Amino acid sequence: MLYKIAFLGPKATFTDIAVSSLFPEDTKMPMSTIPDCLDAVQDGTADLAVVPIENALEGSVNITIDYLVHEVNLPVKGEMIIPIEQHYMVHPVHDYEGFVPDAVYSHPHALAQCHKFLHQELKGVQQGATTSTAQAAQMVKENPEMKIAAIANEMAAQEYGLAIAEKNIHDYKHNHTKFVVVSKKDIDYKGRLAAFTGDKTTLIITLPEDHSGALHQVLSAFAWRKLNLSKIESRPMKTGLGNYFFIIDIEEKMDDVLIPGAMSELSALGCHVELLGSYPSFKAEAQAELENVKTK
Repeated sequence: MLYKIAFLGPKATFTDIAVSSLFPEDTKMPMSTIPDCLDAVQDGTADLAVVPIENALEGSVNITIDYLVHEVNLPVKGEMIIPIEQHYMVHPVHDYEGFVPDAVYSHPHALAQCHKFLHQELKGVQQGATTSTAQAAQMVKENPEMKIAAIANEMAAQEYGLAIAEKNIHDYKHNHTKFVVVSKKDIDYKGRLAAFTGDKTTLIITLPEDHSGALHQVLSAFAWRKLNLSKIESRPMKTGLGNYFFIIDIEEKMDDVLIPGAMSELSALGCHVELLGSYPSFKAEAQAELENVKTK
């Protein structure tokens, strides 16, 4: 079965790379924003969406988390982690020694990830935010008369015909981004180009009231069952200051005893517990290999 996949576009974003690694033969539908991707699945325009949810340097992608929790009812069906390599690129007409752009464009996370390069090599150059790294590359391609540059991946340079003036300008080498696959359907990952690394379960937990030891009680429900938590994060409930829900990742697949038992215990304590998804996790180490995947 071939899927229609909504992803944060345009072509050659890091999300595009993630999609290509998991679904190399399927139909890709680039969208302008993360909410657009999720809405496409909610209304049936797309079978699934692949959207970023966390970066190793910049932390969680809050718009993804908040939209999944507050705006749509879509379970997480998979997770994909890819390495992030940022490159400084220019239009071929400006590919000469000594070129200094008037502005450099990229996604805000990418600009933050390349702070040292921008501070040392392009100090004083204006920085412009785009909705994706690929959009920045597309902007440079379509405006050769403008003295501008972009920060994006190698796939974007190839897709939009740009020259890479400086490779690997990110501040830290061990930079990865996590993407989630959301869908109303069960997903077949046959043919993927990434390694399976295990299963995860994600819960959304709201405490009954703010009192001493409340979070300790929540964590104890997992601790004595020896359920390993890889992440716990709080996000505002949008109902007033001081009101939060917690997102908890468990390094295990949903079973018949342990995780349901923890959920029941938390419910007995007055917590509201919701399953966001139990899903396989995949990881790719060689970004260069993913960038050479044939895209549609």
